[in-house]
Amino acid sequence: MIVIAGIILGAIIGALIARKRGGTPADLAQHAAAAGMAFGVVAMLVTVLIDKLAG
Repeated sequence: MIVIAGIILGAIIGALIARKRGGTPADLAQHAAAAGMAFGVVAMLVTVLIDKLAG
């Protein structure tokens, strides 16, 4: 669940950044995808860390 939330949050933040910079719809999609993947990777690492510490 943390990973899914990270991907969604990253996509939203990426799209907002692209919109703030005056990007085209393609820019919005690219920023959303890149930020979503980055946040997803970080969320996966957090999930593994939580699992290792709690287990």
